[in-house]
Amino acid sequence: MKICYQNIVIVIWGLLLLASCNTLEKASTHGLNSGYYKLKSKHENTQNIYLDVSNEQINVYRLTKKQPDKNQFLTIPLTKMDSLVCKPMIIKKHSLDIDITTILLKYRPTVLGLPAQLTTDLNMALYFGSRHDYFPIRNKKDPLGMSYHKISNWGYDYGLFVGPGTTLISPFTTNNKSTNEYSGMIIQTGIAGFIESNIASFGLAIGYDYLTNQDRKIWIYNNKPWVGFIVGVALN
Repeated sequence: MKICYQNIVIVIWGLLLLASCNTLEKASTHGLNSGYYKLKSKHENTQNIYLDVSNEQINVYRLTKKQPDKNQFLTIPLTKMDSLVCKPMIIKKHSLDIDITTILLKYRPTVLGLPAQLTTDLNMALYFGSRHDYFPIRNKKDPLGMSYHKISNWGYDYGLFVGPGTTLISPFTTNNKSTNEYSGMIIQTGIAGFIESNIASFGLAIGYDYLTNQDRKIWIYNNKPWVGFIVGVALN
């Protein structure tokens, strides 16, 4: 039973990672992609815009009736130039985030007077959250005096996750009510908050584990809260 549960989780985890390879490759090429955003500059109100992003420049279009105007009102070159005319600004986006996640570390508080536990059991989950991205654009100069636009990227999101995993079932984790020692299959669920980067997300999670077999009645951590360090890779 131990090998069966672990193999199932490994196969599912591997298939989802393969399915996300194209998404990961796309995310790593450019943090700012073509699409709908909000633009905020120092002396102007926030505007709804559409960005057409290429390797050489970003064309910015205002929206009329939720559709991009035919002519762009701003072009942001991404190559080095003698001088730049664009003022510092922030491009913002709010979107639905769908990730493949894994909890690398789980801290389980003390139960029944037994010591707290830090576990690294195999697990994965699907995460759905509300994502907020910010792209500050600033004017910079290199040592040769050439000007360029520096685009940073940071963000955060929060949401829910659910998925399978494994956990050690042993005399310790059953308060000596079972002499067996094996990896049991769990269903984990909870809430998480992330700090975002272009490729991956890192954050904290609070969750609960539900053991899927009959030993759940004696497993001391069944439906008990834990705190964990969570990592995610975007699917959308």
